[in-house]
Amino acid sequence: MVIPQLVLFNKSGAWYTVGMAKVNVKEKWRKTPHCPGVYLMKDDGGGVIYVGKAKDLKRRLSNYFSPSRATLENGKTRALIAAIADFDYYEVRNDQEALILEQKLIKEYRPHYNVQLRDDKRYLLLRASRQDELPRFSLVRLKKDDGARYLGPFVHSTALKETVEWLNHRFRLRTCTCRHPGEEQYRHCHDDVIRQCSAPCIGRVSPEEYRAQFDAALALLEGGARKEHIDALTQEMMEASEALDFERAARLRDIRENILKTLEPARRFTRGTPDLPGTVNPQKDLAELGQALGMAQPPAIMECFDISNLSDNHIVASMVRFTDGKPDNKAYRRYRIRGVEGQNDFASMLEVVRRRYSRIVNESSALFDKPEGMGTYAWLKKLSAEGKAPITVPDLVVVDGGKGQLSIAVQVLTEVGLADMPVIGLAKRDEEVYFPHESEPLVLTKDCGALKLLQRLRDEAHRFANNYNELLVRKRVRESKLDAYPGMTPKRKELLLARFHTVPGIRSRSAAEIAELPGISKAWAEKFSAWLAEN
Repeated sequence: MVIPQLVLFNKSGAWYTVGMAKVNVKEKWRKTPHCPGVYLMKDDGGGVIYVGKAKDLKRRLSNYFSPSRATLENGKTRALIAAIADFDYYEVRNDQEALILEQKLIKEYRPHYNVQLRDDKRYLLLRASRQDELPRFSLVRLKKDDGARYLGPFVHSTALKETVEWLNHRFRLRTCTCRHPGEEQYRHCHDDVIRQCSAPCIGRVSPEEYRAQFDAALALLEGGARKEHIDALTQEMMEASEALDFERAARLRDIRENILKTLEPARRFTRGTPDLPGTVNPQKDLAELGQALGMAQPPAIMECFDISNLSDNHIVASMVRFTDGKPDNKAYRRYRIRGVEGQNDFASMLEVVRRRYSRIVNESSALFDKPEGMGTYAWLKKLSAEGKAPITVPDLVVVDGGKGQLSIAVQVLTEVGLADMPVIGLAKRDEEVYFPHESEPLVLTKDCGALKLLQRLRDEAHRFANNYNELLVRKRVRESKLDAYPGMTPKRKELLLARFHTVPGIRSRSAAEIAELPGISKAWAEKFSAWLAEN
């Protein structure tokens, strides 16, 4: 593979790049537009260290690149400014979109200098249970595949709650939480008495009439008849004001403002690079990467592997796929490493690459028709282009690591018959790109779009692997030490913990006390107590 001469020099055995100097962030900032958006601050290694939003990007970024004395008095801000080596930004249409995108990017990158929004809490969604006979609205934070209609996310939670309360009152919708309300629930409900609900549970209105009311409320949230309702509220507000009923006029004004705030148009952003104007251009970066790697065509499909091992018991790997420079979430895969004892990144990489590509080869029955003299990878590429391959093979494989991890990947690909598949290694320390059977790495400039694309791919694999590891750790924490006892059942464990609360609490009790629980015999309790004493 040809290494571009313009980006690589060798001087006394040391490899460095032309233009390796820091990106001129001040010059970049001066070209930033005056518009709402979200910005990502990056360190020397290209990692995202801070994510922020702004109603005016250029004015907000001036706090970092032309800071006042008051700004520099804050130690944390001073440290952040000192660490900034580059930045990217996305332009959005309004402040609500900026809030949504900021939250998504913070959860995705988990930057060091961000404190808020790094937890699992999300903006509210509005769930419309259209699959129920008597549907209703409810507020949730996670979307489930349950057949319901979800709207949002909504960044103004108070405005959303007030809007839903007004909708329930205006369209006389039920607010009870039971799925199939009837006479029994009606006895304990006063909403019908105060004219807050049309009482479909006792047949005051038919299910069809109630559903029509609900659909009208849902249509308003989706944008239908919005102007008519806003105009009606405005008219009511003016009439109340003319009648000197200022309290009612103020209440109607608040309702109107809450509805406008809730229904402000905002796009939902999926994981990965949003399709927004800004400094990130996947297509341009992809073309630049293909040219830097000396490929005939840009690598439209790229797969990257990463290993995450927090302990010997939780060793996992991830495989993420980028299509046309953007994440292809449906093609992501995660693996639990089975055949490796202890923390061994090389052996783990060998296992996961073998599992991924041996499956592709084994499931391709059309390989039996491969023309003589054509390589397996070239034949699979042809089958993929014709839609005959069970899994589309990538144009480029990236492993997270240097020469060692790359040599392992090359060894496995050769074993499974894919020796001609393009593969590179990306070393973390200096962001060097390694090629098979070549000792000298390619070092791309820090402001190079090709390197930024590789970093986004590698960071996404790292994030996906770490999330899986955290999931397994949380699952392990939820498991009790009681599970190790051979005769333990979920019911017995539930009874023991409900009565004695903790394992030490159970250990402090006698066998006779344990045997008092329903379903636990004296003989079982004695054996269990003895086991607890030994362990």
